[in-house]
Amino acid sequence: MTRIITITSGKGGVGKTTSSAALATGLAQNGKKTIVIDFDIGLRNLDLIMGCERRVVYDFINVINGDVSLNQALIKDKKTDNLFILPASQTRDKDALTKDGVEKVFNTLSDMNFDIIVCDSPAGIEKGAMLPIYFADEAIVVVNPEISSVRDSDRIIGMISSKSRRSENNEKPVKEYLLLTRYDPIKVHLGDMLSVNDVLEILQITLIGVIPEDTAILRASNQGESIILNKTSKAGQSYHDTIIRLMGKKCPFRFIQEEKKSFFRRLFRR
Repeated sequence: MTRIITITSGKGGVGKTTSSAALATGLAQNGKKTIVIDFDIGLRNLDLIMGCERRVVYDFINVINGDVSLNQALIKDKKTDNLFILPASQTRDKDALTKDGVEKVFNTLSDMNFDIIVCDSPAGIEKGAMLPIYFADEAIVVVNPEISSVRDSDRIIGMISSKSRRSENNEKPVKEYLLLTRYDPIKVHLGDMLSVNDVLEILQITLIGVIPEDTAILRASNQGESIILNKTSKAGQSYHDTIIRLMGKKCPFRFIQEEKKSFFRRLFRR
């Protein structure tokens, strides 16, 4: 059965699209036939981060409207087997999305034997964000460790539990996970950032990953590569750990404690 994972947040700019690309890539690397769908109609950033913007001919809305078949709009990732992208439209607005249209696309993907559908949702609670939440089996809430992001995400968690198809049909609830991004243990120590425990205490959902602040993320985005492909970066390693947990295995959390400097590094202030 196809697994629908929605990547969501209450606030923009927290790393949702970066996370969607990384998690979809990691799941495909683990042998899962995976598609990542850009639900941010009118903006469309996923194809840039995944380096396929020049290959976009048809988009999600073309498929929903019946202008083209799903196969015509799918883009196969250049670097990862089993990974496909369905881009958003830049010329339409979010009203072009319909519940029936999205459900039809999901059913077709299931018939095509996709193991996992990753939905890159826009921030907030408008229509484009609520449709992927409605169909989700699992929801990964992306949060920065600062109070406005946490507060807005708490609202999203409430929407997940009350507005999903699972809740509507009295089925098993959507699995809710917390992905904490842009984490800096030094700022936490200085009191300039919420700690992992602070965020967990407020949101009360399962922690699936902690992604450290890492300049390699910006470089990867500018190069059109998913950060998980950079196995030497802390962020890439942390996304890899997150995949292990999504696959149902245990994995310790790294990069959440302040590094202890050696005597010589302290001496030379490095």
